[in-house]
Amino acid sequence: MERIRNFSIIAHVDHGKSTLADRLLEFTGAVSRRELKEQMLDTLEIERERGITIKLQAVKMFYRAKDGNTYTLHLIDTPGHVDFSYEVSRALAACEGAVLLVDATQGIEAQTVANFWKAVEQDLVILPVINKIDLPSAEPDRVKRQIQDVLGLPSEDVLLVSAKEGIGIEEVLEAIVNRIPPPKGDTQKPLKALIFDSYYDQYRGAVAFVRIFDGEIKPGMRIRLFSTGKEFEVVEVGAQTPKMTKLEKLTTGDVGYIAASIKDLRDIKIGDTITDAKNPVESPVPGFRPVKPMVYAGIYPSEGYTYEQLRDALEKYAINDAAIQYEPETSPALGLGFRVGFLGLLHMEIVQERLEREYGVSIITTAPSVVYRVRLKSGEIKEIRNPSDLPENWGIVEAIEEPFVLLTIITPKDFVGNIINLCQEKRGVQQKFLYLDPNTVMLEYHMPLSEIIMDFHDKIKGLSKGYASYDYEFLGFKEEDLVRLNVFINNQPVDALSFIVHREKAYRRARQLVEKLKEVIPRQLFEVKVQAGIGSKVIASERIPPLRANVTAKCYGGDITRKKKLLEKQKEGKKRLKQFGKVELPQEAFLAVLKVE
Repeated sequence: MERIRNFSIIAHVDHGKSTLADRLLEFTGAVSRRELKEQMLDTLEIERERGITIKLQAVKMFYRAKDGNTYTLHLIDTPGHVDFSYEVSRALAACEGAVLLVDATQGIEAQTVANFWKAVEQDLVILPVINKIDLPSAEPDRVKRQIQDVLGLPSEDVLLVSAKEGIGIEEVLEAIVNRIPPPKGDTQKPLKALIFDSYYDQYRGAVAFVRIFDGEIKPGMRIRLFSTGKEFEVVEVGAQTPKMTKLEKLTTGDVGYIAASIKDLRDIKIGDTITDAKNPVESPVPGFRPVKPMVYAGIYPSEGYTYEQLRDALEKYAINDAAIQYEPETSPALGLGFRVGFLGLLHMEIVQERLEREYGVSIITTAPSVVYRVRLKSGEIKEIRNPSDLPENWGIVEAIEEPFVLLTIITPKDFVGNIINLCQEKRGVQQKFLYLDPNTVMLEYHMPLSEIIMDFHDKIKGLSKGYASYDYEFLGFKEEDLVRLNVFINNQPVDALSFIVHREKAYRRARQLVEKLKEVIPRQLFEVKVQAGIGSKVIASERIPPLRANVTAKCYGGDITRKKKLLEKQKEGKKRLKQFGKVELPQEAFLAVLKVE
């Protein structure tokens, strides 16, 4: 155990975590030059395309240090995006140290600060590392001062590297060995292991990645999951090196995987504790809480696909991603589908893309909404995941509460004015205004989550020319004056387009939405009326004129009454069409809800 080091790499998105992990694998000989490829630990096709880490990976390496000893290094490569912050916190709980990576050109950004505080909460030893020092625009001295002033880490402890060029990698490995403490624990105590990740293998079932805090685990042993009390027999244990490598046992301080013929990935919960079924521990590893979706959207099969095909695809997908939750729902406009809960907008985008690519179903996704809480006069509290579930009878409602988050923004000072205006528009309340250095400002706001999931990302990047970054964490629910905005197409309510909005913004949003829908709904052979209203009171309306077939084309001269007769006949036909005509809504119509200012 003295020669084991468990550490994680944490950073803002695109600061070079995966590249540094590649260099560490190469330097320690875990991967030969022939096998090495960029983003070695990003195994999903979508991760490699987008250049972001979505699933964390645990890998075991061996490093011969300058003191002559060979050390076992367990690296846990974490996602950087705010949507996967719970996964990051569980990964950090499995470590004794963290390499905090900061880009030499960008400096400290929002997720750098958020992940730093997560590591501090877990009481980890933090190694500050500045990456990309080979770039012409690198400013390592400025970033060093930022790290000292903002995070309170001594500038002399900061290591300078270029992961791409392989500069300073040995110094990072030596610092990991010398500064990060070995794991604590007792091999004689009953088994206590933390689950920090899982995936589904079609041959072995659900496989759990664990960190052993006490005791040991080997094939043939019966284990119990703390949160559900379910018991399983261990079939295989091992570690990623980075190939899956079978081992005889995992012992105290080790990080590895356990396969126990668990059929359903939902039995394995991130943050849960595994113990010996015959000799269980009394208390689990602290900090477990179920993952709660923050954003909900309706998913429906598009034309040419059936509800059964979508259901089968979702069932298979959920085996690989325990974070999504789904339940059937029906929409008068779109038919049978599902209400699906996601961790955030990026997670939703990835689920949608993977369903279409990997499971071959084409889908229509409705505009995302957050979970609202309705307090009824009877004292009952209802969670509203779909705007159409909001009670029609306002007499029984005492108040509606919406989720608020603590939003942290880091931006160059030139864009502060624009960003403050944006936050005020989005109903944000400023909590903090702090200069990190003469050119960089950190802002903190309390803001409704619903305002962030609409178009906040695009706007903040646009206003700051891409330089501002932000991160948020859930605070709780707060009472607000909210109403449901209903959308009617030819007097038929389209519940998939309805959404909950603050009363002050309802008129403006309704106006913009109907104008947007007028643009994206194709013209029909009959007139289409697009309306938006609060309850049944219409507050905005637009008309999509009909297409006109040239029925008089065959008339060459002759009496005008003949043309009139043909046009009257067409008019009658259009009336009938309007009565029975059904408007096909394109996917753009559902995304229009997101595009309104």
